[in-house]
Amino acid sequence: MIYTVGEAARQIDVAASTLRYYDKEGLLPFLERSGGGIRMFKDGDLSWLRTIECLKKTGMPIKDIKHFIDYCMEGDSRIDERLEIIRAQRESVIRQMEEMQSMLDMLSYKCWYYETSKEAGTCSIHDDMKKEDVPPEFHKYLNTKL
Repeated sequence: MIYTVGEAARQIDVAASTLRYYDKEGLLPFLERSGGGIRMFKDGDLSWLRTIECLKKTGMPIKDIKHFIDYCMEGDSRIDERLEIIRAQRESVIRQMEEMQSMLDMLSYKCWYYETSKEAGTCSIHDDMKKEDVPPEFHKYLNTKL
Protein backbone atom coordinates (compact mmCIF):
# COMPACT_ATOMS: atom_id res chain seq x y z
CA MET A 1 0.00 0.00 0.00
CA ILE A 2 1.17 3.55 -0.69
CA TYR A 3 0.67 6.31 1.89
CA THR A 4 0.83 10.09 1.55
CA VAL A 5 2.86 12.10 4.06
CA GLY A 6 -0.29 12.77 6.08
CA GLU A 7 -1.38 9.13 6.06
CA ALA A 8 2.08 7.89 7.05
CA ALA A 9 2.25 10.50 9.79
CA ARG A 10 -1.09 9.33 11.21
CA GLN A 11 0.11 5.72 11.11
CA ILE A 12 3.01 6.51 13.44
CA ASP A 13 1.28 9.32 15.35
CA VAL A 14 3.47 12.27 14.36
CA ALA A 15 2.81 15.48 12.47
CA ALA A 16 3.26 15.43 8.69
CA SER A 17 5.74 18.28 9.15
CA THR A 18 7.87 15.90 11.25
CA LEU A 19 8.18 13.50 8.31
CA ARG A 20 9.03 16.36 5.98
CA TYR A 21 11.71 17.47 8.44
CA TYR A 22 13.11 13.93 8.64
CA ASP A 23 13.28 13.85 4.85
CA LYS A 24 15.03 17.22 4.73
CA GLU A 25 17.57 16.00 7.33
CA GLY A 26 18.37 12.91 5.28
CA LEU A 27 16.71 10.36 7.56
CA LEU A 28 14.57 8.91 4.77
CA PRO A 29 17.00 7.85 2.00
CA PHE A 30 14.84 4.78 1.37
CA LEU A 31 11.81 6.89 0.47
CA GLU A 32 10.54 6.80 -3.09
CA ARG A 33 8.92 9.72 -4.89
CA SER A 34 6.38 9.89 -7.63
CA GLY A 35 7.21 11.37 -11.02
CA GLY A 36 5.92 14.67 -9.65
CA GLY A 37 8.21 14.50 -6.61
CA ILE A 38 5.52 13.51 -4.11
CA ARG A 39 6.75 11.35 -1.23
CA MET A 40 5.38 7.81 -1.39
CA PHE A 41 5.50 5.81 1.83
CA LYS A 42 5.15 2.03 1.70
CA ASP A 43 4.34 -0.38 4.51
CA GLY A 44 8.05 -1.20 4.92
CA ASP A 45 8.83 2.51 5.27
CA LEU A 46 6.54 2.69 8.29
CA SER A 47 8.85 0.26 10.09
CA TRP A 48 11.78 2.60 9.39
CA LEU A 49 9.73 5.55 10.63
CA ARG A 50 8.82 3.73 13.84
CA THR A 51 12.50 3.00 14.46
CA ILE A 52 13.41 6.65 13.84
CA GLU A 53 10.64 7.79 16.20
CA CYS A 54 11.78 5.32 18.85
CA LEU A 55 15.36 6.58 18.68
CA LYS A 56 14.18 10.19 18.77
CA LYS A 57 11.94 9.56 21.80
CA THR A 58 14.87 8.00 23.65
CA GLY A 59 16.75 11.26 23.25
CA MET A 60 19.05 10.36 20.38
CA PRO A 61 20.07 13.47 18.42
CA ILE A 62 18.95 13.69 14.78
CA LYS A 63 22.56 13.63 13.55
CA ASP A 64 23.14 10.32 15.38
CA ILE A 65 19.90 8.88 13.99
CA LYS A 66 21.17 9.88 10.54
CA HIS A 67 24.42 7.99 11.14
CA PHE A 68 22.41 4.95 12.17
CA ILE A 69 20.20 5.17 9.07
CA ASP A 70 23.27 5.65 6.87
CA TYR A 71 24.82 2.50 8.36
CA CYS A 72 21.56 0.64 7.73
CA MET A 73 21.57 1.74 4.11
CA GLU A 74 25.13 0.42 3.72
CA GLY A 75 23.90 -3.06 4.57
CA ASP A 76 25.45 -5.94 6.44
CA SER A 77 28.97 -4.50 6.36
CA ARG A 78 27.87 -2.08 9.11
CA ILE A 79 26.10 -4.48 11.46
CA ASP A 80 28.75 -3.98 14.17
CA GLU A 81 28.34 -0.20 14.12
CA ARG A 82 24.56 -0.46 14.11
CA LEU A 83 24.63 -2.85 17.05
CA GLU A 84 26.95 -0.54 18.98
CA ILE A 85 24.64 2.44 18.41
CA ILE A 86 21.60 0.48 19.57
CA ARG A 87 23.42 -0.92 22.61
CA ALA A 88 24.62 2.54 23.63
CA GLN A 89 21.13 3.98 23.25
CA ARG A 90 19.67 1.08 25.22
CA GLU A 91 22.10 1.81 28.06
CA SER A 92 21.14 5.48 27.91
CA VAL A 93 17.47 4.55 28.24
CA ILE A 94 18.23 2.27 31.20
CA ARG A 95 19.99 5.19 32.94
CA GLN A 96 17.07 7.49 32.14
CA MET A 97 14.63 4.95 33.56
CA GLU A 98 16.67 4.66 36.76
CA GLU A 99 16.66 8.45 37.12
CA MET A 100 12.92 8.58 36.47
CA GLN A 101 12.32 5.83 39.03
CA SER A 102 14.29 7.82 41.58
CA MET A 103 12.18 10.90 40.85
CA LEU A 104 8.99 8.85 41.08
CA ASP A 105 10.09 7.46 44.44
CA MET A 106 10.70 10.99 45.75
CA LEU A 107 7.31 12.15 44.49
CA SER A 108 5.65 9.14 46.13
CA TYR A 109 7.32 10.10 49.39
CA LYS A 110 6.10 13.68 48.99
CA CYS A 111 2.56 12.45 48.38
CA TRP A 112 2.70 10.41 51.58
CA TYR A 113 4.27 13.35 53.46
CA TYR A 114 1.55 15.80 52.44
CA GLU A 115 -1.29 13.30 52.80
CA THR A 116 -0.29 12.61 56.40
CA SER A 117 0.26 16.34 56.98
CA LYS A 118 -3.17 17.16 55.57
CA GLU A 119 -4.81 14.49 57.72
CA ALA A 120 -3.10 15.91 60.81
CA GLY A 121 -3.72 19.50 59.77
CA THR A 122 0.00 20.35 59.97
CA CYS A 123 3.37 19.42 58.54
CA SER A 124 4.81 19.48 62.04
CA ILE A 125 3.38 16.01 62.60
CA HIS A 126 6.55 14.72 60.97
CA ASP A 127 8.80 16.45 63.51
CA ASP A 128 8.09 13.87 66.20
CA MET A 129 7.34 10.91 63.97
CA LYS A 130 9.30 7.75 64.72
CA LYS A 131 11.06 5.84 61.98
CA GLU A 132 8.71 2.89 62.42
CA ASP A 133 5.74 5.21 61.70
CA VAL A 134 7.13 5.89 58.24
CA PRO A 135 6.66 3.32 55.47
CA PRO A 136 10.01 1.52 54.95
CA GLU A 137 10.30 2.59 51.31
CA PHE A 138 10.47 6.22 52.49
CA HIS A 139 13.14 5.86 55.20
CA LYS A 140 15.82 7.33 52.96
CA TYR A 141 13.81 10.58 52.76
CA LEU A 142 13.24 11.06 56.50
CA ASN A 143 15.26 14.25 56.69
CA THR A 144 13.59 15.74 53.62
CA LYS A 145 11.14 18.57 54.25
CA LEU A 146 9.09 21.04 52.20
